[in-house]
Amino acid sequence: MGFSRGSILSICSPNVPEYCSVFFGALASGGTVSPVNPTYTAGELAYQFENSATDMIATVPALLPTVQKAAEKVGVKKIIAIGREGESCNRSSNLIAYDHLLEDSGSAFNQVFVDAKQDIAVLPYSSGTTGLPKGVMVTHYNITTNILQLGHSELLYLHKEGTTLLGVLPFFHMYGMVTVLFSSLYAGSKVVSLSKFEPELFLNAITKFKTELVHVVPPLILFLAKHPTVVNYDLSCIRQITAGAAPLGRELVETARSRLKCDVIRQVYGLTESGCVHMAPASLSKEKPQSVGVPIKSMDVKVVDPETNEALSAGEEGEVLIRGPNIMKGYLNLPDATRSCITGDGWFRTGDIGHFDKDGWFYITDRLKELIKVKGLQVAPAELEALLVTHEKIADAAVVGVTDERLGEAPRAYVVKDDCSLQEREVEEYIARRVAKHKHLVGGVQFVDAIPKSASGKILRRLLK
Repeated sequence: MGFSRGSILSICSPNVPEYCSVFFGALASGGTVSPVNPTYTAGELAYQFENSATDMIATVPALLPTVQKAAEKVGVKKIIAIGREGESCNRSSNLIAYDHLLEDSGSAFNQVFVDAKQDIAVLPYSSGTTGLPKGVMVTHYNITTNILQLGHSELLYLHKEGTTLLGVLPFFHMYGMVTVLFSSLYAGSKVVSLSKFEPELFLNAITKFKTELVHVVPPLILFLAKHPTVVNYDLSCIRQITAGAAPLGRELVETARSRLKCDVIRQVYGLTESGCVHMAPASLSKEKPQSVGVPIKSMDVKVVDPETNEALSAGEEGEVLIRGPNIMKGYLNLPDATRSCITGDGWFRTGDIGHFDKDGWFYITDRLKELIKVKGLQVAPAELEALLVTHEKIADAAVVGVTDERLGEAPRAYVVKDDCSLQEREVEEYIARRVAKHKHLVGGVQFVDAIPKSASGKILRRLLK
């Protein structure tokens, strides 16, 4: 199909078994994969397709109308349909059935040389605080070293050959991609992929396949700890639960541990720009349930004063900085943004606030950057604010994250009216029509007389909170 070194394949799909064969096929051809959130609207998809210079898209039949609309808008000509499309996929059209690709013998394929430290393997998108999402240039070297870091010792005990784990975390997300899909396949584990979370589907998959390892985000821990349906299932097969994407409280961890009779419930910490960088050792996870654990092998970590950059001691809160072979190459076509977060000597500014204790265990307590985390997915306040002020009845707006037991956080809008007839529901619906579900204003809308700002015009979100 002409896909080769330098080509970009965007995968817009929920978790399906074919996800990894399409992914690795593109990498083996020398190209780059840009994973996309399958809940995105056509407008959001078009932005990522255009920004990444996508050459080809792989998607599932259910998403074809949205994907085709976005592809047409930016001029992407080739779409692979994962799933049996029958006659709707004419071999001469722009739409190619995945099954038709499998009919090729592969005899024309030649192994492609890649420069592991320079060539981009994966181009996920990370939401910034000052605008639209940025392409994160992750090299082959970044990915492979993170896989090796995650499996380096019995202390971490992440995946082993022959074990079964649940693939419910989205594969387009760095956590689901590297920590779950890539690491488990490298180890020889079985991955049971779920296209979405549904309580009965989730619980049935655990019992049917005797799932030993379950990777989750905090809202799923809450579900396992408190939902009444859970007691109807025998979940004794679970040996380990690993949670990431947002901090967990001690009480919730201990409630889940007691209910499930699972001794190993631990936290991990990482970013799109780095993959996983901290993990609580399995055998010691009960000792400090609120901790994200210790730095994994080959990682340097320090906590600094955000104002002075002075390194801090145990117990002192500051910004967490990380350095290691898994840190991204930089942001796509954004050298200034790259320089602002990666120092001259290789330290990456995470934008997260935390501290470490006398034993070297780390705790993430807040965010210096303003991202909102909804079920582990990033929401940039600036993106929603830019949309809100396009409404003819809105004079100004600001968005912050508020605590939500089910979602972790939820976006809330503070709005200055330009027309007194404006209603909360009108604002919520305006946003809901334009963005993916996790960006909806579930935290509500509040009308205010003015948005608090600094002398330079920066929104004072902490004051709003």
